[in-house]
Amino acid sequence: CRWVPNLPWLDGVDVARLFPGLRIALGNDAQIAMLAEAVEGSAKGMSDAILLAIGTGIGSAVLANSRIVAGARGGACSFGWACADTEDQGEERSGWLERVASGRALDALAQQIGLADGGRLIDAARAGEKAALAALEAPACRLGTALAGAVALLDPQAVLISGGLAEALDMIRPPLLAAMQRQLPPHLKHIVLRPGQFGSRAGLVGAALAGLAGSEWRQVR
Repeated sequence: CRWVPNLPWLDGVDVARLFPGLRIALGNDAQIAMLAEAVEGSAKGMSDAILLAIGTGIGSAVLANSRIVAGARGGACSFGWACADTEDQGEERSGWLERVASGRALDALAQQIGLADGGRLIDAARAGEKAALAALEAPACRLGTALAGAVALLDPQAVLISGGLAEALDMIRPPLLAAMQRQLPPHLKHIVLRPGQFGSRAGLVGAALAGLAGSEWRQVR
């Protein structure tokens, strides 16, 4: 492992040496989730899509011309590190967008209005509580505004929301879409936004598919 933001104890660890006799392969979790969605899930049949895996942080992956983009070091399309704040000082283990729009950010917002965590915040918003609805507005708008740049750059057929926040898409979709569409050219304003089919299990499904496909697993079709 070169660098694992949420599991720092794995930085620099040669995982293969820990399991002698087994064939070990590592992959970016969002890219693995994209494989699941592109082969058997919400992006099945598509050639171009963006996936955001939103949980503790924000992972992301891009399907372009039926291939999952890897980049020079295997970590392309790290959307959680997109930044729209010129005053932000940065952090070593989290990107700007993760700090303002991930599940961890929702936990912090929930506590500001007396709720235990982001899950309770979503529940309160569904119940129509004004404070909860207002608290969700800012992270959804920041996510949508930043996402507009990726959509304009890549022209995907759809944007998929995976991870734990996929279950709350009904609550964040309106402000997210409105913010994104404000920043998009006319021909992209009708971009499809949908939840991933596999939710938090996408990584497990994708890992199984990658194991079956072998070293060329990023070539979906």
